[in-house]
Amino acid sequence: MTSITVAKFGGSALGVDGAMIPKIVDRIKQLKEKSRVIAVFSAPLIDYDGKVSSMTDVAIKVGRSYAASNPVEIEVLREVYEKIAGKYITDGGHKEEFLGSLDKFYRQVIISLKQAAENRRFVDVIRSRTLAYSGEVTMSYLMDYVMRSFGLESSHVSIEKWPIVTDDNFEAANFLVRESKHNSDHLGELVKENDVVSMGGFIGRTVDGLETTYERGGSDRTAADIAILLKDRHDDVKIDFEKDSAVLSADPRIVRDELEFIQYLSYNEAKLAGMFGMKILDPIAIKEIDDNELDIPIVITDMAKPDGGITIIQKKLPEDASEHNPIKIVTGKKNCAVVRMESIAASHLVASLERDKQYHDFVKLSPYMVDDAEMTRLLFLDADYVRRQERHIHAYHPKAEIVYGRGVVTLIGDEMWRVPKIAATASSTVSEHDINILNLDAQEETSRILIIVEDKGTSVADAVRAIHSTRSKIRGMK
Repeated sequence: MTSITVAKFGGSALGVDGAMIPKIVDRIKQLKEKSRVIAVFSAPLIDYDGKVSSMTDVAIKVGRSYAASNPVEIEVLREVYEKIAGKYITDGGHKEEFLGSLDKFYRQVIISLKQAAENRRFVDVIRSRTLAYSGEVTMSYLMDYVMRSFGLESSHVSIEKWPIVTDDNFEAANFLVRESKHNSDHLGELVKENDVVSMGGFIGRTVDGLETTYERGGSDRTAADIAILLKDRHDDVKIDFEKDSAVLSADPRIVRDELEFIQYLSYNEAKLAGMFGMKILDPIAIKEIDDNELDIPIVITDMAKPDGGITIIQKKLPEDASEHNPIKIVTGKKNCAVVRMESIAASHLVASLERDKQYHDFVKLSPYMVDDAEMTRLLFLDADYVRRQERHIHAYHPKAEIVYGRGVVTLIGDEMWRVPKIAATASSTVSEHDINILNLDAQEETSRILIIVEDKGTSVADAVRAIHSTRSKIRGMK
């Protein structure tokens, strides 16, 4: 039985101008000793306008400039690939073959930018095509030839035979499982014939062959979707997200003391952590696996310590996988908003958001009563989205109240319900630090406790630090 590892390498793993590529190749060589590898790559990082940026962000900036009739230098959209090819592709034939593909992709970028200038809009397929051929697709072709130069038996997925088929929501596409399975024969053959297959993340194609993109973080979804497609053909499939750290009990940029390494997370815990601010993985990636009723192991690997620094994410954890602390993660998110409306109207709004807009970045808080009418509060984790959707929200309830300037601190752990007074201890700790709690929502079924605070200054970070400092106290209450 052939084992398959879908390994995703993000922009930070690649490094600026591909500086970390030799380490990536070494890591892929380790992985291929135990399984076939599908390596999913994000767009690279580059130094642009004096700061390190993702090529995706640079391409969006260039595209918007063209749409605003302010064309800028676009050679930056191909220079990094020429630089990496010159440094790491040692075979002349392979280099020539890649540069031929680069020229073809660059012409597509130029055509798309001209269309953006003519239409004065950088949207839909014009945007998707620009990002695809200046980013992930080009990077996947490049990494194939680089890996061949390092002695790996490698190939790449052709964009003409792309297995990720989506709807035509070009800038926030949705994965079409059935159509993708019908389009996955090319991928299946490549896996049979090669030790490593290179593929770009973030990018999809419609049934008609038009380029689409997932939302930001979409390379995580690509890795999950490839695993879903391969699960039909191979029993032993896992996903490996290669990062600069395994999962910790809080964001190390916020909390520096008493951080703990988290060895195991359930799908539910990982999805909540990603949703509420931890940079673990895109929670939609887990949702898509879950929606297909699969249990595919996910590993978060610290590239610096691949033999020991890993976090294992599974649908159901083994009995001996419980952590010592019932609070696994404390995380925080700024720039949130709360929408209050009658519960009947809220149920229709929620259905519209989830079904029609495929939007899930919100949670329903505990209801309350006003003049015999039940009211629902919806916590949106992106206030900018709410601002863009105000008219849509008020169409369901003209008197809906929208409150901005909110932040949320979240305690996550499937076993927290076993601990008495855990919510009271967390809230009192926040209050002791003179942070005003606007709402506390604790629900056993969702394995999370939400504490909503005013998003002002460092209030969210201060609350995260305060609650995280009580984890040792909570452990003693277990």
